[in-house]
Amino acid sequence: MKSLLFKASSILLLCLPVFANNEIYITQVGTSANLTIDITQDGDDNVVNFSLSHDDNTVTIDQEGEDNYVGYATAWGSGQAWGGDLDGSDNNLNIKQYCNQTTCGGDRFEFHISGSDNDVDFFQGYRVDADATLHQTDSYEAGGHFVRLDIHGSNNTFLGSQRSNNAGHEHSNISAVYGSNNDVYARQEGNQDKSLTLTINNSNNDIDIIQKSKWCTQCHYYIEWYLCHRFRFITARWYSTII
Repeated sequence: MKSLLFKASSILLLCLPVFANNEIYITQVGTSANLTIDITQDGDDNVVNFSLSHDDNTVTIDQEGEDNYVGYATAWGSGQAWGGDLDGSDNNLNIKQYCNQTTCGGDRFEFHISGSDNDVDFFQGYRVDADATLHQTDSYEAGGHFVRLDIHGSNNTFLGSQRSNNAGHEHSNISAVYGSNNDVYARQEGNQDKSLTLTINNSNNDIDIIQKSKWCTQCHYYIEWYLCHRFRFITARWYSTII
C-alpha cells in the first residue's frame, strides 16, 4: 500500500506513524529555512528517522517493499545532540529502496552528513551508472542491502547502488568521506558476498569502484587498504567482475 507522499518547506518536529505500519520521524535542530522533503513509502514496516539543521536542504526518500530504513547511523546513534544527522546547507540527499518479494531482507541506508553543498544519491535494489542513469529493477529483488555513510566536508558527490540480481541479500558498504571536492562512484551489483569499506581523508579524489557477480573477501580487504592508504590527489579506477 502506498502510504505517504509528504513535502514541506519548513518543519519543527514531524512524527508520523502512517498506514501499513510505516513510520516517519524528522526532528529539526536549529533553523531550517527553504527545506524540501519528499517521502514516499509503498509497503509495510518502512522507517524514516533522522534530524537536520540549516537551510536550503533537499531530502528525497522512496521506499518500496518491506522493512526498509533510512536515518541516523545505529553505530553512534542520533545526531540530534550535535547538530543533526544532516548538518549543513544546500545538501541534496536522494535515496531509493526497492524490494518486490513477499519477504524482504530490509534495506538500510544510514547517514551523518556534516557540511554543505554535498550531493548524495544512492539506490538499493537498482543499478545505476556513473552518469547517474538509473536502470530497471530486477524481476527478483529481495533487498537486504546495507550502507552506513559518514561525510564531513563540503562539495562532495557520492553516487552508488546495490541490487540482488535474482540471488539472496548480502552486500555491505560502510563509507566515510572526510574532505572536499571528492567525486565517488561505487556500485556493487549482482549475487552475494560483496563488502566494500571506503575511507577518503583528503580532497580532489575521483574514485570509481564496480564489483559485479560473485566476489571474494580477499579482494575486499585489498580495496579497503588501498583506498585508505594509497590514493592521494589522483584519479583511481577499480573494476572487477567474475561472470
